[in-house]
Amino acid sequence: MKPSLKSYTIDEFGVKNYNSFYLLLITIAVLYGVIALLSFPLYQYELASEHSNIRSYKDAFWTLQMSASTIGFGDFYPVTLPGRIIVAAMFYIGVGMVGFVGAQFVNKFVGFSDTNVKNRELRKQNKEILAHNKHLEKKIDSILEKVEKITSK
Repeated sequence: MKPSLKSYTIDEFGVKNYNSFYLLLITIAVLYGVIALLSFPLYQYELASEHSNIRSYKDAFWTLQMSASTIGFGDFYPVTLPGRIIVAAMFYIGVGMVGFVGAQFVNKFVGFSDTNVKNRELRKQNKEILAHNKHLEKKIDSILEKVEKITSK
């Protein structure tokens, strides 16, 4: 399988590095799945109110999509308490998920804070330091053995 088609790679330290394209696709799919699911109860609650302007599933979907993106044009809005709770919940869910999608785009195009690269460099440095420490330990042990031989005579 091509490396670009894998959902993650494992580096030399055994750490999974996820492909941000897959994370982006999964996040968008989950976001729109949640919107699609919550549109049903929103539509049902708002349909029960004669003062509601959400009169179709499409209107409910649009309302939740605008809520998730924090745009909220105001053309459709809930008037029932359960409808408002659903839209508020979607707002909080959407803020996190849309923020994650935005962060993925910024990371791909700007990429100035690629922590995976920094973490790999630090792990490599730690590995080299540990190897050097083991080498020094062996030298110290050898010196101690020689000192013990000299002092025990």
